[in-house]
Amino acid sequence: MEKSKVVIVGASHGGHQSILELLSRYGQNVDITLFEAGDFISFMSCGMELYLEDQVTDVNDVRNFRPENFPQPNVHILNNHEVKTINADTKTVTVTDKQKNETKEYPYDKLILSSGVKAKALPVPGNDLENVFLMRGYNWAKKIKAKLADTSVKKVAVIGAGYIGIEAVEAFAKAGKEVVLLDALERPLGPYLDKEMTDILTTQLEEKGVKVVTGAKIEAFVGDTKVEAVKTDQAEYPVELVIQAAGVVANTAWLKGIVDLDEHGWIVTDEYLRTNLPDVYAVGDATLAYSIPAKTKLPIALATVARREARYVVAHLFEDIPSEPFSGVVGSSALSVFDYHFATSGLNSFTAKKAGVTLSSAYYEDTLRPKYVPAKNGNPKVFVQLFFDKLTHQILGGAVLSTYDVTAQGNVLALAIQQKMTLEDLAKADFFFQPGFDRQWSLLNLAAQQALGEEAFVE
Repeated sequence: MEKSKVVIVGASHGGHQSILELLSRYGQNVDITLFEAGDFISFMSCGMELYLEDQVTDVNDVRNFRPENFPQPNVHILNNHEVKTINADTKTVTVTDKQKNETKEYPYDKLILSSGVKAKALPVPGNDLENVFLMRGYNWAKKIKAKLADTSVKKVAVIGAGYIGIEAVEAFAKAGKEVVLLDALERPLGPYLDKEMTDILTTQLEEKGVKVVTGAKIEAFVGDTKVEAVKTDQAEYPVELVIQAAGVVANTAWLKGIVDLDEHGWIVTDEYLRTNLPDVYAVGDATLAYSIPAKTKLPIALATVARREARYVVAHLFEDIPSEPFSGVVGSSALSVFDYHFATSGLNSFTAKKAGVTLSSAYYEDTLRPKYVPAKNGNPKVFVQLFFDKLTHQILGGAVLSTYDVTAQGNVLALAIQQKMTLEDLAKADFFFQPGFDRQWSLLNLAAQQALGEEAFVE
């Protein structure tokens, strides 16, 4: 019997997981071809800061997988191959081999799109000047690494105070550079955390010598051949290097007029992650993911989302009628900001407003361990924020923050949100106690108890 031909576009998390799932479920009964437009398979941009700070074995190891990880004869991984279009009537994709400059068509029975996103270059004068960099991908990582050791680079501007921007700020500050962080929003990390926590992190950034400028509109990058300054609507900042980390755009221009896209370029999928074309599916950052707490689709660009979507798609790939819709994701992430570590899961005030969800919140501060353990002996302050439905008390989001690494608590919050637990459930959930680690009532127990208005637990 002829093998089913499955074509995958994109070698990042969604593409990688698709191969794993296809081999696990269907073995040699499928013929798998993955096309990657880039030369390198496949750089993990979320590991860039670790590379910049010399915390990895080698830049060539910061990847999801290597082609040689799949020696199976029915797996074909082709880099430098750019998919130009989908021919739905003949069920083929038109692909250009960029090295040979040759174009040919490849047939498919099933097509999985995992085309991802691209870093956004600001549309301002001077964005083509030398030393105006983007913070994404293998080639940019190597260029940025070289600038960390470049003594001619003394002042650096980072545009964008999201995760990637904060990682760039920390890497350059630790390298002894003078760093200014510029963002159009009013708070660093504003889309991820509420004000109580971003205030703590803003203070931390400033204490580490970072100049934080919010509410700034970038008007131009100034210079002749090399960038010499960043001009905003407020002031001009002299620099020798600019790192642009001002968000991403869906890598879907090549799909326009072929696959249905929304007004922002996200691929439109149904509840089974199918596109408008027969036997064509889409996963990962170029799509909107169904958010369990928001009960709607949101842009959630996370490796964890892409992998879960790929797992679902492949499981139902050959069903005439999918047996169940994709159950959705929570959306969880974590980051270190110098001495602090935080994890966030589900919704917060910013994302809830964008999704049209009304929620209530509770903010809790305490110590990690019993009060009889002094701070100098490893008992730092911890901070918790919970977001919930006012009427049902269903937990819709949350965040934890401390100088101690409490980010694993973010996974507890993620599970609580996914399972649609209430404050009452979390307040009495059974967690371990050992004074070397935590309190008699665990951190999340106490946060939920406070949110319910219970008498404060004192020990």
